Amino acid sequence: MGEEQQQSQDRSLTQAEAEQRAALLAVSRYEIDIDMTGLLDGPELRCISTITFTSRDPGTDTFVDCAADVVSALLNGVELPPAEQGRITLTGLAEENVLVVESIQASTTDGEGVHRAVDPTDQQVYVWTSFEPDEARHVWACFDQPDLKAPHTFTVTAPEAWTVVSNSGDPVVEAVIETADASDGVPAQRWTFPETPPLSTYNPVVLAGPFHEIRREVDGRDLGLFARQSISSILERDADELFTVTGQGLAFFGEVFAMPFPQDKYDQVFLPEFGGAMENYGCVAWSDAFLSRVEPTPAESDLLARVLLHEMAHMWFGNIVTMRWWDDLWLNEAFAEFACNWAMVRATSYADAWAGHLASGKLTAYLADQGPASHPIRQPIHDVAQAAASFDAITYPKGASTLAQLMHYLGEDVFITGMAAYFARYAWGNTTLQDLVDELAAASGRDLDAWRTAWLETAGVDLFRLEGEDGGFTLVATPPDESAPRRPHALAVGAYRRTPDGLERLALADVEVTGTRTSVDLPSGADLYLVNDDDLTFARTRPDAASRDSLFQLAPALPSAISRGVAIATAWDMLTTGEARTAEVVGALTGVLRAETAAACVEPYLALALGAVDLWSPDAERDELAAQVADACRELAETPDRRQVALRGLARTAGLDEVSELLAQTEDDIDLRWRLLTRQAALGGDVDQDGVRRLVERDHDPEAWVRALVVRAATPTAADKEAVWQAIAVDRSVPISSIGQVATAFWVPSQVELQRPYAERYLELLPELHGGGMIQGMVKAGRLFPPYGIDEAYVERAIEAAVTSAPVVKKRVTERADEVRRMLVARGL
Repeated sequence: MGEEQQQSQDRSLTQAEAEQRAALLAVSRYEIDIDMTGLLDGPELRCISTITFTSRDPGTDTFVDCAADVVSALLNGVELPPAEQGRITLTGLAEENVLVVESIQASTTDGEGVHRAVDPTDQQVYVWTSFEPDEARHVWACFDQPDLKAPHTFTVTAPEAWTVVSNSGDPVVEAVIETADASDGVPAQRWTFPETPPLSTYNPVVLAGPFHEIRREVDGRDLGLFARQSISSILERDADELFTVTGQGLAFFGEVFAMPFPQDKYDQVFLPEFGGAMENYGCVAWSDAFLSRVEPTPAESDLLARVLLHEMAHMWFGNIVTMRWWDDLWLNEAFAEFACNWAMVRATSYADAWAGHLASGKLTAYLADQGPASHPIRQPIHDVAQAAASFDAITYPKGASTLAQLMHYLGEDVFITGMAAYFARYAWGNTTLQDLVDELAAASGRDLDAWRTAWLETAGVDLFRLEGEDGGFTLVATPPDESAPRRPHALAVGAYRRTPDGLERLALADVEVTGTRTSVDLPSGADLYLVNDDDLTFARTRPDAASRDSLFQLAPALPSAISRGVAIATAWDMLTTGEARTAEVVGALTGVLRAETAAACVEPYLALALGAVDLWSPDAERDELAAQVADACRELAETPDRRQVALRGLARTAGLDEVSELLAQTEDDIDLRWRLLTRQAALGGDVDQDGVRRLVERDHDPEAWVRALVVRAATPTAADKEAVWQAIAVDRSVPISSIGQVATAFWVPSQVELQRPYAERYLELLPELHGGGMIQGMVKAGRLFPPYGIDEAYVERAIEAAVTSAPVVKKRVTERADEVRRMLVARGL
């Protein structure tokens, strides 16, 4: 059976099935024997999974999950029938049981659960596993649900030159010659790892390859960093910062949760062709795209620290304490996203973390929460396939913002007390929302049931408008739905006046909102009133009528990164709802870019300005608005610590003559040359193809071939568009971390006729986009959605075409369709 056919027939575990199985079974331990020797030159991974478990009702039946090819399966020594739809039926359970399943997974290039990557630079092979939400079953047999936690022991046979990394402490390593095909005599080593603590099945990991390794002791902990050999110099460059932030994070979380991380060893492994990062206990897996191939910008360094601390927070939220079922995914993801910002501000040098959160993720959440795919932070999840669609902006940045608001509402000390009690009570177990609410309510003495219902179990985002002046001010709250419960908010409204040095805050009114209309004590005559100043809650905002134009004009003059961020968030929201013109928003953004003091916010604001120009501007205004952004970039480039980011922006907005001049001046800046060549191609310039080939040879990045593909994606010829589409959509040869770059270059507003056939081909792709797992489906469904040369009718067709797709694809198409609809309105189409 082909892999795609197999995937389509594998059944997704339902909540009802998981509850029945958890009521019946208790898993004592997993012993997983893995043979990776077949992956050196081929695709096969072999596993023997030995599961020791008990049944509370002997004689009954159940099933174990296994979506790999099953070689044999024995329950208490009795052979079992073949697997069907990714499940092996277990009949006649004893009180004490031992299940042994031998399996082979050969789909290690674009399948799920395990991936074999070949470095194009030196042909070295690297192997990684990644299992969230339920992809462990694609590699070995297991009871693949979060509330059947058990210790795992791994024994891994791998080629002699490889290093194997897993969750627990130092392994015992011995030389062997045994391989899947003993006649080839490949030298190998067997790695036997200590038993892990009780973990959910999505949390173990095995990573292998000829890694470059750096180790350092920090505060008595054994910290490790790993990457492929071809980027070892980059890992060495970033090692000090990675070790510093890792040590700071472990100390901070251990203190505020009153529970130090339970083992001394903590590894982080940067991997090729990996999507995002994954919080495996004690062994975090990263995409090595997070390691910038050139000196990182402030925003790239901020992102590295943010992701590092997000995944680290999962050691507590998700690993030590795990949600019982996927309806409480937010207990993992919202808390980790909140905690990383909290730790950045409290424990590291990244003091503007919350401003960065507002400038990027929170804006995405505001838009998502107004659209047709909006859902409560905590929502019913019928099966795991539906859970995969919940890894989104509502679960992450909205959830994080809600928790920040809760901490402000309760007070940080009370919040810390409640969290410490939560971990002390539930360590190594599973919880639900109510368990957490009970601990926070006990610590605070507050009844949080109304808060829980309004914030966690109700979809949508509230809108606040400020009204009045001479007769006093009133904050008017509009809920997303008149039937929705009124959310309690703790927020502030700032009053500002002009001074020669910018805006000065005259007053800050703290407001607790529990109803529709709330009086606000503010002085009259201010030049700008800023609703949700200090960004204390999750809510869309509008200024009073008199301050409407001032919001756009005076945003750059606001005195703090957070206040400027709140103004930009309001302006951007007004663009997405048709209440502001693109030109107004670009004007505000370019003004803020010139004034911004928080270095990590400059790049997100530049990305917003570029997105506004490319995707939201009417055709007749696009060139003029691009010129405005280019002017701002030229000014920023005069400031040394802004120059790198500014030149990147200029490479997206400059005209053909200026691009040619910059290419002549930047022979040694390989990264900038790639960006300029992409712009030259998009504008129809004569790209030196021999120069592109020489640049690939000069570039030490293993993915330099992708940069050349990006240039080709922007080139306005039918042959180039076809070749790039084949690579990204059909052959699936583009690494997941590079799909965004290629897609951005592919869809060019001036190349509508060349792109038109691919709008139709996108619709044809939708049923298959989930192949390769959750992240593949999510990224491709969003990035490949055509933004140009389409109309409302096409958007409707895309939604209809995705109805039968995997839930993660359907959800992402629905979100992107809503965003594109709004873009069409802004463009006047």
